[in-house]
Amino acid sequence: MTILTDTPGTVAGETAIGLLAGYEQAQHLLGGTAAYQRLRVRAAARFLDNHPDLSVWMLRPLEVRLTEIAADSHAWPFLTYAMVSLQVQGDLELLLTKNFGHSMRRWVTGLYPDDTAALLAAAGRIGTGPEKALQFIAEGLGLVVSLTGKRAGDLDAADLDACLSAIKASTVPTPAMQRRRAGVMFGLRKLLFEARLIDCPPVQRRQGGPATRQRRLTAVTTPGIRDTLAAYLDARATVLRPKTIAKLTSALAVFGEFVSTQFPDLEGIEQLQRHHIEAFLKWSSTRTCRGNHGDRPVGPFVTAHAVITLRGFLEDITAWGWPQAPVRQIVFAGDIPKQPKMLPRALAPDVDQALMDAVALLDDRFARTGLTILRGTGLRVGELLDLELDAIIDYGPAGSWLRVPVGKLNTERMVPLDAITLAAFDDWLTHRQHQRPHPDDRDGRPTDFVFAEAGRRLGPGRIQIGLRNAIRAAGICGPDGEPQRIVAHQLRHTYATSLVNAGMSLQALMQLLGHSSPEMTMRYAHLASPTLRAAYEQAVGKLRRRIPVSPSPGRPAIPDSVEWLNSEMLKTRVAHGYCSRDLAAEACSYANICETCPNFTTTPEFAPAIAAQLHGIEALRDDAHKRDWPSEVARHDRVIDSLQHHLQRLENRRPD
Repeated sequence: MTILTDTPGTVAGETAIGLLAGYEQAQHLLGGTAAYQRLRVRAAARFLDNHPDLSVWMLRPLEVRLTEIAADSHAWPFLTYAMVSLQVQGDLELLLTKNFGHSMRRWVTGLYPDDTAALLAAAGRIGTGPEKALQFIAEGLGLVVSLTGKRAGDLDAADLDACLSAIKASTVPTPAMQRRRAGVMFGLRKLLFEARLIDCPPVQRRQGGPATRQRRLTAVTTPGIRDTLAAYLDARATVLRPKTIAKLTSALAVFGEFVSTQFPDLEGIEQLQRHHIEAFLKWSSTRTCRGNHGDRPVGPFVTAHAVITLRGFLEDITAWGWPQAPVRQIVFAGDIPKQPKMLPRALAPDVDQALMDAVALLDDRFARTGLTILRGTGLRVGELLDLELDAIIDYGPAGSWLRVPVGKLNTERMVPLDAITLAAFDDWLTHRQHQRPHPDDRDGRPTDFVFAEAGRRLGPGRIQIGLRNAIRAAGICGPDGEPQRIVAHQLRHTYATSLVNAGMSLQALMQLLGHSSPEMTMRYAHLASPTLRAAYEQAVGKLRRRIPVSPSPGRPAIPDSVEWLNSEMLKTRVAHGYCSRDLAAEACSYANICETCPNFTTTPEFAPAIAAQLHGIEALRDDAHKRDWPSEVARHDRVIDSLQHHLQRLENRRPD
């Protein structure tokens, strides 16, 4: 397989004699004694006697060429010289089958010293080690130069894309070798971009571009349906952001795949009838997730989004007058499943404190910094990754603020920074190496992103891994004793909930969160509404006056200490007694909320009460350990640490 389309003639316009002369003059690059160098030249002369036109030899069957190379150990250095020096076009199958060896590295670095120096300098700037950089240069650049016939300074993104596509399409290498070659191409592209030899960095995440849309739509086997969906997505891509187009593509591809499979007689969208839609609605409500999500059913939001997208697609092509539009309306507003109104899933204060304490000890600086910023600013993960170097603004007496870029709702906003979050930024920026600005996904302008490392933008993967590691380190467990499932977006909910509970107005919170409508922010008003709580307390007080509370048979209303410790209840020691919470109710998220709150302050006169409470909680912790209640043990340990801290602080304040 070849990359160039020009028909090869003689040895790239050079005679065999000229090629042999150049090979002889370049022998010092391979090294060895003079006698050994003459031996290599004589072997090259013999090869040219048998194959005076290497372009013709490259067209022979791969097995025949490999046999001839194996018969003469000095043939391969000569062939790699001919390919790297651009005197014959290389063959992909041959290059993927043969190990490049030391000759390819020496030819590339020796024949292109300036390009090699520029790439090594770029590697030093982005933190790529010299040995790894030389691997990218020898294997990556050697392969690209051989296949394209271009020097490093003449390459462009299309050349690299063609080489990578050819590697992925080849059936010669094993899957492991394909991944290795693709990784080398990725590393080479990073170096070429940083050295300013090309203007397009390697693609790391799916951007929803035309190539991605075409790949996603390959599951739609009916050409007429597939072409209409592709044309619609291309039209919408002119006004919608890449992430939005990616979601539309996914939803429409699922619909197109379904109707193509279930109704093979359909030739185009214009033939759709109501019964096709009803069949899709029935199937969509029960389908399972794809990819790495297992076999669990898709959520209600995914189902609703699929119907909303399909309805919008049909309404748009009808309004645009496309001939592919159905003759009548076949999707209605009533087809959209009612979506549940979910409250934000904020972390309980003690879990929040334990988690962030563990985050502060993470080894991965990016995960540690990112999670700290997410908790301290309420950013979405996408907004975090899009932050630019000039995002932090110092307003003097008003403190430092963070300019959050245009994100999910296409709006910018300003968020104040506290000392902990600002310190996290300082730590990251102190260790951040210089990176060449990367093109912004939205407008293509070169942008210095805060979170760039080793010549590429960082994605959310390490954030998620760091969060899981922090959960395990903090001992945060669910009811089943396994590590609790917490996602990064819950840090945003926790940030907003803590501000609401501290008395922030919903108007101010709406600006901090970047919400476009008050309804989005109003969800947080239901979490800890003082008005709702007061009404509840008033009603409960009236009920208690009307209906006397009698103890359960065989159990006193207020258990003594011995009976309490021996009971099967979950045990919480509060300031003036105990909380009688049944085992089936699981651990209370708000138990000992004050003692673990960072705003809790105590004075020396409360030291005896705190010491007594500490003694009681230690007994409860030991009891939970005996009963194998890991989540209760972890909760009591956090409260014990907090109370010990308060007692130690009071002890240090006492006068000598």
